[in-house]
Amino acid sequence: MKNITRKIRILLILSLVMLNIGCDQISKTVVRQTIAPDQKIEVFKDNFILTKVENSGAAYSLGSDLAPFLKVILLQLLPILVLVFLLRLILIKTTYSKETILGFTFIIGGGIGNLYDRIVYGSVTDFMIMDLGIIKTEIFNMADVSIMIGSFIIIITTLFSKKESFFKEANN
Repeated sequence: MKNITRKIRILLILSLVMLNIGCDQISKTVVRQTIAPDQKIEVFKDNFILTKVENSGAAYSLGSDLAPFLKVILLQLLPILVLVFLLRLILIKTTYSKETILGFTFIIGGGIGNLYDRIVYGSVTDFMIMDLGIIKTEIFNMADVSIMIGSFIIIITTLFSKKESFFKEANN
């Protein structure tokens, strides 16, 4: 019974990671096929805009001017190592709270979505901009949304949960 429970747990974790990757890649495919470079589509006036920008760096185009060798190391190899480490950790260690695991599935899925773009296309497709007055974003994509949601879940869980999170040891 314990082996079946473990397999179901692993299947659920991998399914959530794949769901995040899938949402990201489907949205980017639609954008690549339907929005011209630098075209702006106002969805809700100036509050939510769709556009298409290829970002060859990381967040805020950091690293876009790096030498190609450094780009591969810092924007591909290092993220692969971190994402594999996190995925292995949540698949093997069973004492994390469900919320912590959920948060990491979002972070890993979003990370893989952007990493896939960097490896396959040489850049990440960003396409959404929000301006809600006090909240104004730079351009982002669904992988970034996954990473932010996952980070928010991890932070809230770490601050308010008595169970083990990534940053707290179990009280046994």
